[in-house]
Amino acid sequence: MSERVAEPGRQPGVIGQGFANLWRGIRDEPRLFAVATVGGCLFTLTGVANSLVLGEATDRVVIPAIRQGHADWSAVALAAAALSVVGLARALGMLLRRLAGGTVVFRLQARHRHAVTRQYLRLPLSWHQRHSTGTLLSNANADVEAAWAPVMPLPFALGALVMLVVALVLLVVTDPVLALIGFVIFPTFGVLNVWYGRRVWPLYSRAQQLRGEVSAVAHESFDGALVVKTLGREEDETARFAVRAEQLRDAMIHAGRLRGLFDPVMEALPNLGILLVLLVGAIRIDAGAMDVGQLVRVAYLFTLLAFPLRAFGWVFGDLPREVVGYDRVDAVLRARGHEAYGPRTLTAAGPASLRLDAATYAYPPADLTGDPSEPASPGDPPARPVVDAVSFEVAAGSVVAITGRTGAGKSSLVNLLARLVDPQAGAVLLDGVDLRELAVGEVSRAVAVVAQQAFLFDDTVRANVTLGADNTDDDVWAALRRAQADGFVAALPDGLDTMVGERGTSLSGGQRQRIGLARALIRAPRLLVLDDATASVDPRVEAAILADLRERAGASTVVVVAQRRSTIALADEVIHLDAGRVIGRGRHEELLASSPRYAALLTAYEAAARAAGAIPEPAVSEPAVSEPAVSEPAVSEPAVSEPAVSEPAVSEPAVSEPAVRELEAEAAP
Repeated sequence: MSERVAEPGRQPGVIGQGFANLWRGIRDEPRLFAVATVGGCLFTLTGVANSLVLGEATDRVVIPAIRQGHADWSAVALAAAALSVVGLARALGMLLRRLAGGTVVFRLQARHRHAVTRQYLRLPLSWHQRHSTGTLLSNANADVEAAWAPVMPLPFALGALVMLVVALVLLVVTDPVLALIGFVIFPTFGVLNVWYGRRVWPLYSRAQQLRGEVSAVAHESFDGALVVKTLGREEDETARFAVRAEQLRDAMIHAGRLRGLFDPVMEALPNLGILLVLLVGAIRIDAGAMDVGQLVRVAYLFTLLAFPLRAFGWVFGDLPREVVGYDRVDAVLRARGHEAYGPRTLTAAGPASLRLDAATYAYPPADLTGDPSEPASPGDPPARPVVDAVSFEVAAGSVVAITGRTGAGKSSLVNLLARLVDPQAGAVLLDGVDLRELAVGEVSRAVAVVAQQAFLFDDTVRANVTLGADNTDDDVWAALRRAQADGFVAALPDGLDTMVGERGTSLSGGQRQRIGLARALIRAPRLLVLDDATASVDPRVEAAILADLRERAGASTVVVVAQRRSTIALADEVIHLDAGRVIGRGRHEELLASSPRYAALLTAYEAAARAAGAIPEPAVSEPAVSEPAVSEPAVSEPAVSEPAVSEPAVSEPAVSEPAVRELEAEAAP
């Protein structure tokens, strides 16, 4: 773990580290913070001025009026004018302090939220796979707020510090004996703050960690609402959330109890000082050592000293939580795992050539340290590669299908092709250039990926297709036509301006997939990667989409991950994966004839479709899976000899994954 993340029970110099963090924020907004500090000083110094005015008013107005039985109204008017001027100056100081101080806080929070979000987008997929969504949301929200919470009372505390110095000087000048009481109170205040920081820091650290866990559980429950509802797991999810929420509650209560003890003591200290001042002051008045006006001035100064103590209490009370929040945010900003980029660019036009040279990739273990800046521990056992020394070439403009059993490594291979992750060994080359040597943005400009689960933003159809790019509506409609999505989009209430809802909930799965495909096609990618991207599409619609890709073969190099025979038949070449390795490669007909495992895979899928009633039983029974596939010539299969588009009625529909997995297991050698 990072050295900055302390173990529970340890306190890594909370006060010093907290003020060092705040100083970084002050340097980001020096002018506004200076205005807030001037306002804080004006506010507090007018309090000292009030003590002087009250003392003079007592000696020149109140006492003479009591002795003479009537007031000197000119003196009363002068005192009222002086108090009004001081009051207006005090109001101006409060306005400057709160307005400028609030602006500083909100700017710092916004700046760091942007920084955290940019860092999330820069970090590779392998880093995100190690951290829960709830924790990352907590970093960008609750931790950022905690990191800059003490900035708001800080200008007031600095103004109070100035007032404290002035007040102590006035105390010494007015009565040195009573001033000694103040010099006893303030060291006590410092000792209590150090004690409080040491005790409360680990409690706030635990609470911030639990905030992330609560967010993670809530995010999973809401994101998986369909599963929770359909399987009747509401009570179980509620109980799972309640456990984390109660743990957070207990941690916050423990911290709250400690602060509940700290805050009253901070409030009581100046009041105890006032009681002592009144007691000692009465004795000194009887002894003739001071007059009533001086006692009023000293008592009021001690009342003012409550403000510095409260202001310091607000700042010091928030420092432990600030340190925890800042550390968690800083851990994200310091996170290692940045993708390395080179200076090279892809200057060629048209479809790109693709080559994998012994590419190997294994998923990193999940993060258990709680420190987003740390990679997996060197002591962790190596994970089994999900892509294991895979090598193949794809000629520019050709169509290659990748198939294999569930868990064979197909989607992981797609991640490598789009450089969502980098191989731990070997290389992925586009036009002969290692993806790691390309400049920022080169891969995303050349490669487009359409995933099986198409993610749509809570925005219009147009925005989901263009993603902010400068495309005309004609471009959008052309891409939608190629994706066979123009018909249902035109039927939507507002056409391209129709809001699709969060994650595209107002659309079916097949409609979401077609909009995702249009999103890729509008960019005219040099390499188009389809990760089972038509699995939820009606077979006849899928046939039309595949026919368009076939007709436009050569516009892009196409890599398609598929299980359907009709989809695979589109390809110039098929690559068969199993356990992360290439176990077969060739044309569809060749693999059917030479690879029993490949034939068994397709047969398992078709059997699942027939079991679901989606495909009629053949008039002549097919040979058993255990028989060599070579005994059945490829040409005797109508699905192979005819184009995919010529048989939409028998094209294989999407089949439930559990059924496919079961039959795959039975068909596996």
